[in-house]
Amino acid sequence: MRRSLGFRFLIVGILTILMVIPLILASEVINSRKNYSRDAMVEVGREWGGAQVISGPILVVPVQETIDRVVQEQVTDPATGNIQTDGNGNPVLQSVTKRETVWRSSIYVNPDRFDVTIDTTTEMRHRGIFNVPVYRADVDMAFDFPTDQIEAQARGQEVIRWDAAYLILNISSNAALRGVAELTVDGEDVAIEPLASAGNSAGITADLGDPRGMEAFSMRLGLNGAQTLKIAPVGRQTAVTLASDWPHPSFTGGFLPDGSTITDDGFEATWTIPHLARTLPQLSREDYTDAMRNQMAFGVDYYEPNDFYQKAFRAAKYGILFIALTFLTVLLIDRHTTRPAHPVQYILIGLSQTTFVLLMVAYAEQIGFGTAYLLSSAATIILITMFGWFGLKLGARTSVLFVMLVVLYAVLYLILQSTDYALIAGSTLAFIALAATMWMTRDEDWYAGEDARPLRRKKEPPPTPAP
Repeated sequence: MRRSLGFRFLIVGILTILMVIPLILASEVINSRKNYSRDAMVEVGREWGGAQVISGPILVVPVQETIDRVVQEQVTDPATGNIQTDGNGNPVLQSVTKRETVWRSSIYVNPDRFDVTIDTTTEMRHRGIFNVPVYRADVDMAFDFPTDQIEAQARGQEVIRWDAAYLILNISSNAALRGVAELTVDGEDVAIEPLASAGNSAGITADLGDPRGMEAFSMRLGLNGAQTLKIAPVGRQTAVTLASDWPHPSFTGGFLPDGSTITDDGFEATWTIPHLARTLPQLSREDYTDAMRNQMAFGVDYYEPNDFYQKAFRAAKYGILFIALTFLTVLLIDRHTTRPAHPVQYILIGLSQTTFVLLMVAYAEQIGFGTAYLLSSAATIILITMFGWFGLKLGARTSVLFVMLVVLYAVLYLILQSTDYALIAGSTLAFIALAATMWMTRDEDWYAGEDARPLRRKKEPPPTPAP
């Protein structure tokens, strides 16, 4: 490292690239902690009720048809009751026409008007050192069904079983039903039961009887949930209002809200979905529940913006830039000394800055990001500054290193706090550092200090003696 400045620049550049290896290892540690945290959130959320998707209510009207079916029956001897056989010993068969009633595919009727109001309150649950946001939702629905259009869905000799009509509403898990569950039809309470299904369907059902003449339906549900709350636009005209005390909503699903208000105290959003925006019929002979849940449901994710794992991972990504800037500062400070920093000393500085990321994550899990960043950055700055004073023997020039480190970690904090302006801040800092380096080395003799080899002169022949 005692050769020309250009040679030292080359060595420091190689050392900077090598520092990518510990930064990658630190990123893997951060990812493993992030996955551990995510697993804890999923587990607690599932125990609380899980991500909820509400689809329905849907009116289901069974259909029957009486048909004549021709079957083959064995012929018996009226006298003996034995089965008659032919010459080969085979039973004699005869065609018999039987009349029987069979179930046909039911008629599925979506609401005509579907108004929903959802109010949620959030709270924190804990699993080890991790905090998991969960919610309680109060769901109020008002709807009606176009029963006058059901008759047209019957085909041929089919008979609509009005007396067997029932209502279903699907949710993600019945374990989430912890609060009120009421169904009212024209002011009268109707009993509801859990939806029995051999598949993955969950929800509630209610026997209505003949729905003709039923006009006003209302339902109230109390749900527990975590991470996500969605609802499917089953109505011909769907209007949904969702309010919560959670200040960080991430609207998701098939439709974005028409309008929303987000404050530090929570949010409120509204959706208005006409039937033309859906790709489903109002009445059909097929059950489109899965399509509505998977493709058209909309709602909100209870999102934690820029959590400290994301910040730590981004700090590791920007780490190579800050290590390079620190190396560059040390190189420029001692570029004219006779005892410049050794490559091992550069590696120690780079490892200390890599350890900063791990310190930040470890402390943030216990005391929060802001305090953890302050402690970790302060410890790293003090360590490198003391190393510059005692190890690199920078003397008064150590103050330059200290100021540079303070500026670097202050800028890094701003980058981590603002995802929108992270790129512009990082690229601007890199440009300023490069420009400063070019200015400070504008008069540098990059070949100074090279071991110049003296040119060998060709030996001249001895002078010829005078005669």
